[in-house]
Amino acid sequence: MSEAQQLERELYEKALKLAALRKAEPGVEVSNYTFQTLEGETTLSGLFAGRDRLLVIHNMGQGCRYCTLWADGINGILSHLEDAMAVALVSKDPPDVQRRMAQSRGWRFRMASHGGGAYMTAQSVMEGGGNMPGGVIYERAHGKIMRRGRAVFGPGDLYSPMWHFLSLAGVAQSEWTPQFRYWTRPEALDDGGENVRD
Repeated sequence: MSEAQQLERELYEKALKLAALRKAEPGVEVSNYTFQTLEGETTLSGLFAGRDRLLVIHNMGQGCRYCTLWADGINGILSHLEDAMAVALVSKDPPDVQRRMAQSRGWRFRMASHGGGAYMTAQSVMEGGGNMPGGVIYERAHGKIMRRGRAVFGPGDLYSPMWHFLSLAGVAQSEWTPQFRYWTRPEALDDGGENVRD
């Protein structure tokens, strides 16, 4: 077994240990924060959509290529996640901007805007981190909302397979940056190239 294969096995074992530790951690009670949606105001409890468990994806908004990468990937497994829990994506962007971004990416998330207010100040995935990308799990128990776990999204993390495929290919995180689009304008367009938006 190579050193790389041995390390991969150790990482797998540590991932199992991390899952057990997270399961054993006690929840932390949180407030029933308010959010804006296209349908009007909603609350954190409303985002549960009748479920007992909720994944809230913290997205920095339309200006972040990295957040778009994570949301694109999570969107691909959304139906599997929604079999286990409710899922909502929140960002600081107003609901109409969120809708346009979702439509342009084919996202199927339920979305809500925290507007950069009290929710993000208190529930950031990184202490004192503000509008950082990540995921938070909430549970409802005995009329309370409990935060069960949270994790930061960033290059090399466990939540986007992109970094692991790059690593497998020997491409360092610093050698690649996600883009909103990967189309490159050819030198000449057969249709004359009028009104092309890059």
